[in-house]
Amino acid sequence: MIKEFEKRLITSLILIPISIFFIIKGSIFFIFFLGTLFLATTYEWINMSRKNNLLKFLGIIFLLFSFYTAFEFRVNENYQDFLFTILICILTDIGGYIFGKIFKGPKLTKISPKKTYAGVFGSFLLPFIAGLVVYQYEYTNEIPDSGLYFLIIILFISLISQIGDLIISYFKRKAKIKDTGKILPGHGGLLDRIDGMIFVFPTIFIILKILI
Repeated sequence: MIKEFEKRLITSLILIPISIFFIIKGSIFFIFFLGTLFLATTYEWINMSRKNNLLKFLGIIFLLFSFYTAFEFRVNENYQDFLFTILICILTDIGGYIFGKIFKGPKLTKISPKKTYAGVFGSFLLPFIAGLVVYQYEYTNEIPDSGLYFLIIILFISLISQIGDLIISYFKRKAKIKDTGKILPGHGGLLDRIDGMIFVFPTIFIILKILI
């Protein structure tokens, strides 16, 4: 467990600053970054679904739509909102991992045997705490009565991220594989790490299109 955690930590410490750089720079840098992620995740998806051509095709279409919505979100919103959305997804993963490892307890579903109810609680708790901190220091003066809505949005994003995680876990289980790839030491494949995000951005995109 310790060695696995060390690998995850080192990989994260390398990738997070690089990702933040490309996201903040925007323009051609962000397009290159997003394009690279798309090609890598598409490659992993094709490998995972190679026995089912229809599933392979539908997955590629979904990934195209997902990365397009991420691009739209970054272009139309400020990079802080984009980064904070990603942070919620990351904290959702971290919370689930830490609480699941420490408290264990009853399993959530056969789709993903390692997921527990304690992990789900942690997946909601860490983003919630981050939301409280961000709201306290960033939005209290600007929108004083919006705290409840802000926290609900954060928990909703966390929920969609967890659902995305379970969906990809389902397809991995069907393909009889543990990880979607080996590109990220300690993490597995790239799709393993952004499985929640690829569902969060399309959801935000659709909701905004309906509301605006």
